[in-house]
Amino acid sequence: MSSTLENVISELQHLDLDTNPVSVRSKSRDFFWYSPVLLDRLDHVTANFIASPKSESEVIEILAACYRHDIPVTIRGAGTGNYGQAMPLAGGCVMHMRHMNKVKSVLPGRVIVEPGCLLKDVDKECQSQSAQEIRMFSSTWATASIGGFVAGGSGGVGSCHWGQLRDLGNIIRLRVVTMEEQPRIIEFSGDELPRVSHAYGTNGVITEVEMPLAPAYEWIGIFAICDSFMEAAGFAADLANEDGILIKLATVFDAPIAHEYFPRIKPHVCTKDTLLSLMVAPHSIDGFRTFCQERNVTLIYRSDDNDWNRDPGPVFEYSWNHTTLRALRIDSTITYLQVRYAYPHHLDLVRQVRDTFGAEVLQHLEVIRENGKVMFAGLPIVRFTSEERLDQIVRLHEEMGCMIFNPHRYTLEEGGRQHVDERQLAFKREADPKGLLNPGKMIAWDDPDWKFDKMYAYRGLMAAE
Repeated sequence: MSSTLENVISELQHLDLDTNPVSVRSKSRDFFWYSPVLLDRLDHVTANFIASPKSESEVIEILAACYRHDIPVTIRGAGTGNYGQAMPLAGGCVMHMRHMNKVKSVLPGRVIVEPGCLLKDVDKECQSQSAQEIRMFSSTWATASIGGFVAGGSGGVGSCHWGQLRDLGNIIRLRVVTMEEQPRIIEFSGDELPRVSHAYGTNGVITEVEMPLAPAYEWIGIFAICDSFMEAAGFAADLANEDGILIKLATVFDAPIAHEYFPRIKPHVCTKDTLLSLMVAPHSIDGFRTFCQERNVTLIYRSDDNDWNRDPGPVFEYSWNHTTLRALRIDSTITYLQVRYAYPHHLDLVRQVRDTFGAEVLQHLEVIRENGKVMFAGLPIVRFTSEERLDQIVRLHEEMGCMIFNPHRYTLEEGGRQHVDERQLAFKREADPKGLLNPGKMIAWDDPDWKFDKMYAYRGLMAAE
């Protein structure tokens, strides 16, 4: 270990630090291994030490010390992100937010919480105190932190009704600490939020989150089957457009995903069955049943009334990124993509992609809203053969008019809309003048003239041993 690292560790030794190589390596990793491309490039990456602050004042102390000694700092929640967001590409310090996990206030329509609080614990506390719940959460809610969701997520369970995190009103306020000689505390709300939300912690450390709430319900989880994928996709989109039927999830799995990758559902489906996973509010269940009449959909499971021998667990834990996780447990040769099928051509785009790739790209759709319009997020299961073929599949999607959020890239721009977010870049210049926060994740900072004609390779990436 260099003398510089030894000095900063010595200065911070009164805090919760971890320098054990085994546990440091474990806490330096997230779910990057979903991608064989990222696994190949990032598997060796590890921090030099972990610092786990217990308060905002300790966050400031850690950032100031690392700034003085030019030590990179990568912020980590629970590490459930799958783009390598929390991987410390240049080593240094991983700031683990696990101790900052308090729900500070539950108010009518809103909650104020520290960033390290798990989504399920936020939800539990809100329901206990006020019969309210958070509007949306990732399928990894049992292990994912709310700060990580805001810094690296885009939507999830609830997005079929409430839209995406970036949509106006879905984040109320963020409190952020800068990494300067004297770190500052800045609060963001309204049109200032995009400067720091979904920025991977590249331009500030979130220390407090204020999020909107909705009335809590005992959501009824439903599985249904259909022998036509496109009929099932149309059913899900039409259901989300029924304004009087309140749902929190509408997922469509192409055959044979349910039969091949969901062991607890397999006894109840055939290889040809398209599976629908839904969450319906109890007061909407009669309207839902009426909606289902004269449609080619058969209900096979209700969480409140079923005779299944084995409890399948929450239906949302089959959706979003959990689909890929469950498939990887069965078949390690697969990977996935993240696709946007935009309104008003969402159904036509899905049909075109499905016809083009067949079983090589098994469709998995999540109904979402964007600007009030129902459309699909796609998280298809991809049969991986080579990086070259994967890149070709991405390019063909784009040529058909689909937007790809590439989960096989570790930078903000490549994993997003493939353009520079000038707001985030401008704030990084202000808040992180040495570029020490989560280095290697913002191309606009490292290489402003990058052409996006190949995968970006961060020059400061630590060398593999």
